[in-house]
Parts: sequence; C-alpha cells; structure tokens
Amino acid sequence: MDAQHRIPAVKLGIKHRPEKLQRKDKTGTRTFLGDPAPLRSTTTFALKTYMANWSDQAREPGYGALFEGCLGGAALLSAGGTIASSGDPSKVAFGSPPGLNWGQAISLGGEIRFVTSGDPAANVVQIKAPFTQPAGSSAISTPTATYQPKSELKSATIMDQWDPASAVQRLVCGAAINELQVSVNGDFHEFQFSGDACDVIDSVSFESGQAGLAEFPVEPSIGPLNYSIIPGHLGQVWLGTQPSQFFTLTKAQLTFSNDLELRSHEFGSRLPRAVVPGIRQVTFDFNVYQQDDGATQMLYQAARQRSPIPMMIQLGQRSGELFGIYMPSVVLEVPEFDDGERRQQWQFQNCRAQGGADNEISLAFG
Repeated sequence: MDAQHRIPAVKLGIKHRPEKLQRKDKTGTRTFLGDPAPLRSTTTFALKTYMANWSDQAREPGYGALFEGCLGGAALLSAGGTIASSGDPSKVAFGSPPGLNWGQAISLGGEIRFVTSGDPAANVVQIKAPFTQPAGSSAISTPTATYQPKSELKSATIMDQWDPASAVQRLVCGAAINELQVSVNGDFHEFQFSGDACDVIDSVSFESGQAGLAEFPVEPSIGPLNYSIIPGHLGQVWLGTQPSQFFTLTKAQLTFSNDLELRSHEFGSRLPRAVVPGIRQVTFDFNVYQQDDGATQMLYQAARQRSPIPMMIQLGQRSGELFGIYMPSVVLEVPEFDDGERRQQWQFQNCRAQGGADNEISLAFG
C-alpha cells in the first residue's frame, strides 16, 4: 500500500457477523447460557467511490486492485504512440507497432476507443467507433489501462484509515468483488463495488498472525488532495453494428456480477477459505428518447429480433479523465414505453452481454 492506492471513497460499509446458533440442551432455565467461541463468521462490504482523474499514468490507476479483483485480468498498460496517416476513420495507424491486442483501449484527443481486431506486431489496428476528430499524422495517443475478464479471480485488500491515528483503523482482507455497478449521467461518475471478504481486522483487537501480518499496517504517507472529480454528464455513447453516436440517452447503468459462492463451511476453519465464481453476468440498463431516425429504430428492431449489437460508452472528455466500456455483443430486451413524460422514452432493461470465452466486456482508463 502507498499513497497512489488512495481513492476518493464516498462510502464504505463493512458487516462482520458471527453465525447465530441455537442451543437446544435442556438446562432447566429459560436463560440463554451463551455460545462456544470462536464462532464461524462472514464479512461483507460495499464500497462507493467517485471516478477521479488518472494522475500517474506510469502505473495503473488507484482503483486497479478493485477492477482486477472484479474482472480477474491484470491491467494491460499501453504507453501510447505516434500516429501515422490513415485515410480510414475505422482504423488507426501507428508509426511503429503499438503492441495492442483485441479489446485494448486507445486514447487520443480526449476520447477513448477500443481495438476490435489487432495484431501486436502490426502498425494498423481496427477500432469500433471512429474518433470525432480524425487522427492526424504525428498526433500522440496517450496511455491507457485496460481490464478484461479471466476465469480465475483475485482478492484485494481495503484499508479504512481515520484521523486521529489513535482511532480504530480497519482492514478488509481477502476482499472478493462480487458486483460492480457503473452509473451514467448522474451528478458524478461513480463506481460501486460489493462482495464478500475473508475477514476484517482492526487496530484495537489485532493479534499477530491475523491476515498473515505481524503487526497492524501503518497508514501510508499522503500528500494534499491532487485529484479532480469528473462530472457525470460528460461522455459519449456509441450503439449499433454501424456505430452511431447517441445524444438521446438519459440514464444508464452497467452491472457486472460474478455470482460468487463462499466456501465458508469447511471443517477446520472458522473463516471462509475461498470463493467460487459462477456464470458471469454483465447487464446494461439504459433509457433513450424515441426518434424516427434509422439508428434509434435499429435498437427496437434488434430487440425484437434478439440480434446482438455492440456498445461502447465513454465517461469523461479529457485525457487522464476517461473511462471506457466496450461490449461487442449485447442482446437487447424489448423496451418499455414511458409515455408519462413530455417526450417518449424507451427503457431497455437487463440487456445482457455475451461472448465466446472471457470476451464479453473490456473496461479501460485513459
């Protein structure tokens, strides 16, 4: 842990609960005589944080451990590169091979895009949606950090530090991310992580050996607050097989669920030994105004025919303050009509991403 892992947390909820047992021995009294110790226990957590700027782009963002714990894959860092001339807006040509694979992000001119077919040894990569401003020769793409799903998940450690130093400090160890939620078009762009943990330890009751530690860790040295919060209304949305930018989206939420099962009832341990992920579920809910243009009508037709479409969402609009979501194949549900508003909205609910093997989504900072 160091100061670079600090995030602008809004709320951290931690629940540590022992299993409730019921004694049935006949004691001759109605008084509860107590439970044996120690009891098995479970720990859950929920963390809500603002999306902030990525200040040190030489390393992954402070949220990195949380996104790795949620998706499973390590951060794919790209340092960017010099752009060469390319007459095709759906392609980006570099002066030298950028080393980009499928699903990795490219950031240029305050926008973020994803590679749809790439060879790490090639100079030219295909992108899903064109940049608003075509990439000119000698332009420089900026660093990106991309996270993709893997079959095996990682755990994270969450430190909850308070002032003064004599206050009770907590540490959530073995935190397994079960669910990630990303909201679009709120007051601020926000991430919400929740799941199960092995244990929560604190500076008051800590005993040597807990969480594999000899002593409770000291809070890292930190400097002044040096991050900025990104307004929730800034970004772009691209939908459809022929990517069209939508300006009529009013609300959206991405939900990424790992369907975790806790191994917490094995003989010989009072703490959970592991988590077992189930079928991954990635859903997207969004509202758009109905229009009579072809791109909007395509959404309704795709939902009725259950034809998958790609989706790409960009949060933020400046380099270092970008977050991208790319889902290459999403099956839309037939929308609900909300005619109670002055303008009719379509409400697409529980639209689920699909794929082949660990390729239904890519998330990236830029």
